[in-house]
Amino acid sequence: MKKSQAKQKAKTLLDFLQKSPTAYHAVESMAKLLADRGFFPLSEGTDWSLEAGKGYYVTKNQSTILAFRIPEKKPEQLLLSASHTDSPTFKLKENFEVLANDYLRLDVERYGGSIYSTWLDRPLSVAGRVIVFENNTLTSKLVNIDRDLLLIPSVAIHQNRKVNEGVALNPAIDLQPLFGTGNAKGTLKKLLAKAVGCSVDAIRSADLFLYNRTPGSIWGADEEFFSSARIDNLMCAYGTLQGFLKAKAPANSLSLFASFDNEEVGSDTKQGAGSVFLRNTLERIAKATGADISKLLANGFLVSADNAHAIHPNHPELYDGLNVPKLGGGVVIKASASQSYATDGMSSALFSEICKNAGVPVQHFANRSDLPGGSTLGSIADTHLPILTVDIGMAQLAMHSAYETAACEDILHLESAAKAFYETGIKLEQDGKYCISFE
Repeated sequence: MKKSQAKQKAKTLLDFLQKSPTAYHAVESMAKLLADRGFFPLSEGTDWSLEAGKGYYVTKNQSTILAFRIPEKKPEQLLLSASHTDSPTFKLKENFEVLANDYLRLDVERYGGSIYSTWLDRPLSVAGRVIVFENNTLTSKLVNIDRDLLLIPSVAIHQNRKVNEGVALNPAIDLQPLFGTGNAKGTLKKLLAKAVGCSVDAIRSADLFLYNRTPGSIWGADEEFFSSARIDNLMCAYGTLQGFLKAKAPANSLSLFASFDNEEVGSDTKQGAGSVFLRNTLERIAKATGADISKLLANGFLVSADNAHAIHPNHPELYDGLNVPKLGGGVVIKASASQSYATDGMSSALFSEICKNAGVPVQHFANRSDLPGGSTLGSIADTHLPILTVDIGMAQLAMHSAYETAACEDILHLESAAKAFYETGIKLEQDGKYCISFE
């Protein structure tokens, strides 16, 4: 039963990933899920009238989304999960057509830290948004050229006999995708205009990214694994959203779901976790509900959800021998002495208790002490919100590849943990002492 349930969850997640080739599309997909569950859209530029018992969501730059429920009682605690909507890829420049040797290539630059070689010899396309000027109004319209359109070809082994000894790929030379022959000049803008229903002349600008067209798959001896583009970090975004939607929060709990753009490039943007967007939203909610934001934060808990590294089957020597997760082993709590992860002893213990009560297995990750790892948005968000924070993720292989791998069962683990988190009561009795209750 659990196997079939996990496989079905994987199919649902893969469908979400398929519909979310960029951060803009991921936010659009999440907004639809929220609207279908009765959440009302808000605009930053208008006054808000918030009612107890109702749910709302607001977006920023079409690539970040915050959703929240107003509790029946005056909010006394804050339960918040934060993930990110973006993934490493390549972004088209404003003037993107490169014509040489009767080949038409697209001029792109890297976005985030991709494993370059995984983008070679794959079917690719373009998605994002175009800015259209019509009737004296600038409007952003999402676009996805939904067909195999581009490819970045490898250099043949006959021209590079040392290719299997390791090759340094230059993004300005080796990673420019092939679009067509010389007579294709101007074609991409025509495709974009047709896709959004405007004239070519009406397009003023765009934010366009490459994406991998390879469909997601479920595989393995027992169909225990799944692979897709953008598992990092849409797996966490989707899983925490599902937990948020299914949870029955305490009557005095302000539940908030957040998924930010630009984590892969540092989060320091107007729509990133390093911005004041979350803080401003909390202040507006506090004003509408009469809550004390300082008290909310003191009795609050932030789960920063961003995937973790599973032990690699061919290279176990790259991991810490004791703090290393495996695929399918449950939620991973990530910690680092450098605070690149925001987890501390208290937040680790508290989240572990939540998972234990929900029957969700917990694993721990720490980098090998001589190999510095990555970071995520937890510590960044904490600079604006001084709140108890744990960094978690789900174990995966090939992080930042164009095609990543995780375990089907871990989708169930994440949704169950997120639901249990949003149903927990937390109260700070004094510094260093938290009282928790389970609904």
